[in-house]
Amino acid sequence: MAFTHTPVMLNAALEALRIVPSGRYIDGTFGRGGHCAGLLSRLNADGRVVAIDRDPGAIAFGREAFANEPRLELIHGGFADLATLTQSHGPFDGVLLDLGVSSPQLDDASRGFSFNKSGPLDMRMDTSRGETAAAWLNRVDEKELANTLWQLGEEKFSRQIARAIVTDRTAAPFERTEQLQALVARVVKRREPGKNPATRSFQALRIRINDELGQLEAALAGALEALKPGGRLVVISFHSLEDRAVKQFMRSHSQQPEASRRQPLPAADLILKLDRPDKACFPDDAEVAGNPRARSAVLRAATRSASA
Repeated sequence: MAFTHTPVMLNAALEALRIVPSGRYIDGTFGRGGHCAGLLSRLNADGRVVAIDRDPGAIAFGREAFANEPRLELIHGGFADLATLTQSHGPFDGVLLDLGVSSPQLDDASRGFSFNKSGPLDMRMDTSRGETAAAWLNRVDEKELANTLWQLGEEKFSRQIARAIVTDRTAAPFERTEQLQALVARVVKRREPGKNPATRSFQALRIRINDELGQLEAALAGALEALKPGGRLVVISFHSLEDRAVKQFMRSHSQQPEASRRQPLPAADLILKLDRPDKACFPDDAEVAGNPRARSAVLRAATRSASA
């Protein structure tokens, strides 16, 4: 089945990258290639894009859809390994990261990301490896589960949901999205306006199964390493945990480390440093009206210091 995907904040992302027509760029989250196609449209024959995705389906799609594009190199892998995967192609003029789950992943019931669709409780972005959400949910202890729902989903009813899951799985293991959705609907009595009660639980599970925050931390460090001086880092995030991590990373790397009597400052050429980050950017009303999934997007950008 073909799944459509509208890239979020496409023009804003391309403008933030300050594209050099003959430059080299990393698309760390290829998805269905929307941002990548926009990038390629602004490059000349000498420009290059290296695109990464941990989803084998995304890479298979890209190799077919961009089969006649010599300026694009597609790599199957997680963006946590961005610096290593792209080392032979750099240094780069820009890195773009479009975080979270893509529309095709949400729309494909067999992936298990959506509480609105009946399917196996999988949630792995890389279906070739790792533990499924169902397997983890059926073995995790109650305390860890409650902490995960609270910390990664900011779920106020985390303890009640965790207790119900541990109780219910003794009678029947969790295998399907509708099982989890029904349980959360039963437990959560006070619903947030306009939001399905399972939203936070599904988010927390997805982030945990894919180690999204750990992957993001490594990807940001790798992006900074891959950029040439003056290169641009652009990140689009979709929830507060991601955005907070990006904001803190950019702030912490835009300041000179404090000197210590015991630990002297590293040599100037070893300091990875960003200039002052740009002001956060958000989608306009027209984009949100045309693509509701853009409503929570936040774009942050910064420049690799020319003196780093």
